[in-house]
Amino acid sequence: MRIALVYAGLIAYFLVVAYPLLWMVISSFKSTEEIFNHSWSLPHTWLFENYVTAWNSGISSYFLNSVMVTGMTCFLTVLVSALGAYGLSRFDFRGKAFILVICLGGLMLSPQVSLIPLYNIIQKLGIYNTHWALILPYVAYRIPLTILLIRAYFLSIPKELEEAARLDGCTNLGILFRIFIPMSKPILLTTVILTAYYTWNEFMFAIIFIDDDSLRTIPAGLMQFRDALQTDWGVLLSGLTISAAPIVILFLFMQKYFIRGIANGSVK
Repeated sequence: MRIALVYAGLIAYFLVVAYPLLWMVISSFKSTEEIFNHSWSLPHTWLFENYVTAWNSGISSYFLNSVMVTGMTCFLTVLVSALGAYGLSRFDFRGKAFILVICLGGLMLSPQVSLIPLYNIIQKLGIYNTHWALILPYVAYRIPLTILLIRAYFLSIPKELEEAARLDGCTNLGILFRIFIPMSKPILLTTVILTAYYTWNEFMFAIIFIDDDSLRTIPAGLMQFRDALQTDWGVLLSGLTISAAPIVILFLFMQKYFIRGIANGSVK
């Protein structure tokens, strides 16, 4: 009886979470009139051309921009965080505890609080209205969390492996890239998922730091589909479906690594 209640609760929770996404996908095949008049029914005519219209109306360039920004952000975040976590987990040096405190402090810093000084810094660096205006802040805001997760995972790796590698003449970077990185696939993929989710859906920086429509990412670009007087909701929902699909697919394929990484990287 208790198991049946648990399964019933899980199924109910799944329906609550999945239904809005399912409604969005189904409604993306409808016309605007049908969305308002028959919101809860299947489409009378499946309008696949909504996706073609959305793709040709700018989603293609927004999608490629998001892929590039997300890919670079994930690569730089994982690389810098792995190097930092390796140093904090395997070396003893002056100021180590202070750096850990700084990392913890970075988790409490809200992007909204630092928006004005960050805008001024980007202007002075000359990267305003470029993809780097998004990539560098994204990396900076994800590094504190990823360093703490990866460091916790590195601490669980036996020191005997490191000592054996040193006896064989392996350098510090060699130990990191030949032993620690291959053994830390779950936590690294977990940080990739978390970083990709944050970067792909981030809206505030994408609106403020990018003016050129050809450089916009999907969250900011989709604003162009909504008109004050008339909005083609079928096309807009098609764009939202295209926007959501990569992250959903990424999580479905990497969920086992995500769960293992969170479980193993959260504690030593």
